[in-house]
Amino acid sequence: MIKASEFTIKLFADGADKQGILEMYANPLISGFTTNPTLMRKAGVTDYESFALDILSTIKDRSISFEVFADEFDEMEKQARLIASWGSNVMVKIPVTNTKGVFTGPLIKTLSNDGIPLNITAILTLEQVKQITKFLCKDTPAIISVFAGRIADTGKDPIPMMKKCLSALNKHPKAELLWASPRELLNVIQANDIGCHIITATNDILKKLNLLGKDLTEYSLETVKMFYDDASKAGFTLDATEEAA
Repeated sequence: MIKASEFTIKLFADGADKQGILEMYANPLISGFTTNPTLMRKAGVTDYESFALDILSTIKDRSISFEVFADEFDEMEKQARLIASWGSNVMVKIPVTNTKGVFTGPLIKTLSNDGIPLNITAILTLEQVKQITKFLCKDTPAIISVFAGRIADTGKDPIPMMKKCLSALNKHPKAELLWASPRELLNVIQANDIGCHIITATNDILKKLNLLGKDLTEYSLETVKMFYDDASKAGFTLDATEEAA
């Protein structure tokens, strides 16, 4: 079993809880960070810019992605340029379409040509990846975030498509494929095995990295003990003698 230190894939932490982000920042295995407005809302963030600048005051040496949240392209561009100004390690997240389903390709082209590193997000099809590559500047770093976990949620195996996405990026040496929305630690292994460049995962998943290669017999015994201890702590009782009578 491969060890986490032997991964070729970059591990990013996905979240918006400051304490959790800084906890992952202390882990040398974590190469970068991602977040989004939904995660921020769940974490109770009320001031987007203040939150981002606070995090960036500590995290200055690893990639971190912040997303625009406007729906009109001109406003998206203004937000993107502001976000990009926050730090040289910032990747600006641009959704593949707006809420009307209009492809953001022209905006991607404008920003990429201006040297702004982008993280194109909410991608779920190979066709979207192929479209995006036509608008990327080959000299500007870009992350292509394909939501493999959401693809799997529909009952489809995302691995064949992720492999094709990798091939679609062959002519873009500065574009990296990111496996987004993993559901379990196994997804990290799968993404690493196919040569995916990056995977972003929640802290709950990343904390399971120490389970890699764990002896399953030992794990079984630990599980039995956990059930026993929790039943004892809960004070559960059954009068088995009366039932038997």
